[in-house]
Amino acid sequence: MATTGSGRTRVAPPDTAPPDAALPDTAGPARPPGPMAGLPARLRIGYASGSLVTGTFTTLPGLLLLPYLTDTLGVGAALAGAIVFVPKAWDAFLNPLVGRASDRTRTRWGSRRPYVLCGGLAMALAFALAFAGLLPGTAGAWLTAAGYLLTATAFAFFLVPYVAMPAELTDRHEDRMRLVGGRVAVIGVAALVTGAAGPALIDAGGGGLAGHRWMGIFGGAVIALGAVCVFAGTSGAPRDAPVMETESSLRHQFAAARGNPAFMALLRCVVVQSVATGVLLAGAPYFAAHVLRDSSGVGALVAAFVAPNLLTVPLWSRLRGRHGYPIASALFAAGCLLFLAAPALPEGAVLLSMALAGTGHAGQLLFLYAMLPDCIARDAARTERRQAGVLSGLFSTGEGLGVALGPFLYGVVLQLCGYVSSGTGRAAEQTPAAELGMLAGFALLPALATALAVALLRSYDRPDLPY
Repeated sequence: MATTGSGRTRVAPPDTAPPDAALPDTAGPARPPGPMAGLPARLRIGYASGSLVTGTFTTLPGLLLLPYLTDTLGVGAALAGAIVFVPKAWDAFLNPLVGRASDRTRTRWGSRRPYVLCGGLAMALAFALAFAGLLPGTAGAWLTAAGYLLTATAFAFFLVPYVAMPAELTDRHEDRMRLVGGRVAVIGVAALVTGAAGPALIDAGGGGLAGHRWMGIFGGAVIALGAVCVFAGTSGAPRDAPVMETESSLRHQFAAARGNPAFMALLRCVVVQSVATGVLLAGAPYFAAHVLRDSSGVGALVAAFVAPNLLTVPLWSRLRGRHGYPIASALFAAGCLLFLAAPALPEGAVLLSMALAGTGHAGQLLFLYAMLPDCIARDAARTERRQAGVLSGLFSTGEGLGVALGPFLYGVVLQLCGYVSSGTGRAAEQTPAAELGMLAGFALLPALATALAVALLRSYDRPDLPY
């Protein structure tokens, strides 16, 4: 490692590598000569396994944390929303720092994989603690908040390096699309399994604190499994970065990101779109219990939403991100708006509306996640600097903030509509005004956020930055 006269750090490959062993490219690490016509199945499956971590962390807290706080620990809806949001605000500060650290890390296991393993295992323990139910009431709420903060902290150390990996595993857009497609599909698997098993385990454990404790242990086990699998499955990935500059100042790296119009458009879009996802996850238990009058129906809603991830990704993959995202968003928003008619619709029609929203959501995830490594690769080619970790950290920060803002905004809607909290483990009876607020927030907030996200992404489509 050497320092240039401008204060930037130049990273050189190890001395043990023969000069002709690999050909560097500006999009990622050194790799064998010739185009990579396809990544090994083991590598693709290993990378996709990381979505067991991300899918579980998004689904279980997004689905169950807000109701746990309001209906088991008796926390007011607005305060409960703040407890969900604050750890993500902390991640907004932490993620870019983790990205910068992983950009500069060199180990025998590569620069990203040690963070993926250690962050994932620490996250599994913290997740189980967040739902351990050691104390009831307000004291239990503060313990839950502390456990969730630790979980979010560990999640940053897993997610940021994980998201940075595709841009460094291959320089082919098609291969990145396959990596991202596998990631989106496994998100669907994780959400489907944990979204159905989580509420079932709570019921089987007797509900209340004891039931949530079993759910926390289950979620922690799935997270640990995903972290180990992605670490082991990507063991054959290129480990050494080419000779590229990295900015010595984090402030300079932020400035470089702000000077990338395509990335900033993508970042603004993912923040707002993730708000829509956060509202749907947080609102589903309330929608099922108070609008559909079936508290056990939340599992079916989750299944209808995430099943399209498994079925439609190959179809969405035929479209390009900036062209396909508005189409996917239109389907998502249409499904959400149909929920306004839910009180008059049969259960099957409501599930079809959720499946329509889920079909659009699968496309949204695929296109946003595929555009990120393309932005990173173009940035590296343009600047000759290695900052995949920082850009991925900013992207992950935006996504996490949006997912957390969704429950916070939904909690505010519940509070304004007069939602009555409960400390019994069962939801209290609600007024018609509160039920109307649950329905309106569940249907309108995601649709409005999606429309704004589409508008924000328009600046990504620039003639000087073809996709």
